[in-house]
Amino acid sequence: MYTVIGSLTTRAFRVVWMLEELGVEYTNLNVKPRSEAVLKYNPSGKVPVLLDGDTPICDSTAILTYLGDKHGGLCFPTGTIERAQQDAFLHQILDEIDAVLWTAARHSFVLPEEHRVPEIKPSLKWEFERNLTRLMDQMKGPFLMGEKITLPDLILTNCAQWAEGARFPSDNVKFQTYVAQMRARPAYQKVWAQR
Repeated sequence: MYTVIGSLTTRAFRVVWMLEELGVEYTNLNVKPRSEAVLKYNPSGKVPVLLDGDTPICDSTAILTYLGDKHGGLCFPTGTIERAQQDAFLHQILDEIDAVLWTAARHSFVLPEEHRVPEIKPSLKWEFERNLTRLMDQMKGPFLMGEKITLPDLILTNCAQWAEGARFPSDNVKFQTYVAQMRARPAYQKVWAQR
């Protein structure tokens, strides 16, 4: 059984959601970043941490990829064109959506106040919307890659929750429809109820 360390208001949500989608047993240690339970396994204090037995794995994307490959779900097989395309979507979301939101968070509450630059937020909101529109234009079906839900779908949907909390609204109707469809999934609903 896996243990997911991290509050479900963080990127740990992605990991628990994936485990629910896969139908794999887990426990969740619902703790905040930089808590003692996290620092024991990750010196940066960042969550999530996945324990597979006694072995910790850090970083939500590394964890999701590991779980998808190990359990044969939400990932295309390694060494295929589809997997390369999946990884391209994944990295695009991390670079152009997740990173923009993380920069906004850092300048809102993560960095010490004297190092924050709040004036950056309008630029980040513009970049978020531009990048999101470009991503939606590449969408190939009900899911980013077509008919099959994959890791990029989980990460993008989780970024949508983060964007709402950060007041990064999107007027993109295609994105709004996509997110509503993703949030209606039973596994998502189950994890959302645990927050």
